[in-house]
Amino acid sequence: MTIAIDQILEQLKRVKGPELSGNIVDLGLVSDIVVTSDQVTFSVTVPAQRAAELEPLRAAAEKAALAAPGVARALVTLTAATAEQPAPVRAAPSTAQASAVPPPMQGRAPPQQAPGTKAPVPGVGAIIAVASGKGGVGKSTTSVNIALGLQARGLKVGILDADIYGPSLPRLLNITGRPQSGGDRILIPLEGHGLKVMSMGFMVDEDTATVWRGPMIMQALTQMLREAAWGELDVLIVDMPPGTGDAQLTMAQNVPLAGAVIVSTPQDLALIDARKGLNMFRKVDVPILGIIENMSYFTCPDCDGQHAIFGRGGARAEAERIGAPFLGEVPLVMAIREKSDSGNPIVVSDPDSVQAQIYRDIAGRIWDRLSEERMLAGGHG
Repeated sequence: MTIAIDQILEQLKRVKGPELSGNIVDLGLVSDIVVTSDQVTFSVTVPAQRAAELEPLRAAAEKAALAAPGVARALVTLTAATAEQPAPVRAAPSTAQASAVPPPMQGRAPPQQAPGTKAPVPGVGAIIAVASGKGGVGKSTTSVNIALGLQARGLKVGILDADIYGPSLPRLLNITGRPQSGGDRILIPLEGHGLKVMSMGFMVDEDTATVWRGPMIMQALTQMLREAAWGELDVLIVDMPPGTGDAQLTMAQNVPLAGAVIVSTPQDLALIDARKGLNMFRKVDVPILGIIENMSYFTCPDCDGQHAIFGRGGARAEAERIGAPFLGEVPLVMAIREKSDSGNPIVVSDPDSVQAQIYRDIAGRIWDRLSEERMLAGGHG
């Protein structure tokens, strides 16, 4: 049965606005209606200062949408409007395959923070971004093994999967389930191999596409970072989305990053994009802790010879050219891929391997670089 947007809007007209006058449709508070099969998703814009108290309005809108013919599921999020950004007067009558706002995040307005401010995250000693200029360079696998390498040094470590469109951490750490809400609606991170973990992958099905606009992405990232019970951590690793788009720039501008690590393969195309990531962090005064060359060489399991499939030494040369530390080479080894796919990263599943030692050495260099940056008032690498 085809769900008609007009019939959904007609049902939503039964829901009164925040001042209990008019209705949310005629007031222009309903936006971004998306229909997927028998499910409808949309946002209701409310005053930022009243978002917490207007949870009943969200629930009423969800109930009203369920009354529309053919609707089996309705997922609604409150979007906060500020004085500078009034509520939109629109309702987008479009259909697309998209993921809904996941239940743990429903009814949550984004924390109010002035643009460009970098308020600390309570309990977190240092936040380190692991980034790449493009996808497919092994950034998430590197992030996880670095986090575990830091943990092996006796540090308390968490990891945030900031890749909304392609979250990898649930599979890489073999974690299933959804974060529960604690007191004050704070999300409780899941744990894997001793790491505290937050990821959009815990909140949507693995094969469900996340098709969200920029503001919804930033709201989700902000909530996972600032509305999570991280506890006391020495370091929080942020596995950044690939590229240098709006989400990456906003994270770099608004998160108090202690430093950034760039992951690249040796080939020229990857290095070109890696330079963009480096420049982005430098423009917003985030120290560069160093560059890692991933898939640096392939060691043949039969002849034990090393083969530079993607070239070799490109990231080291780039680090020397721009004056950034070179953190190390990670080889292209089947065991790293196999153990990552099984949810048992090589640093914990085969700690005595050469590859695990490489990751631990890189983690040690990152921690040393971070310590240097902390000692240099205003210093930037």
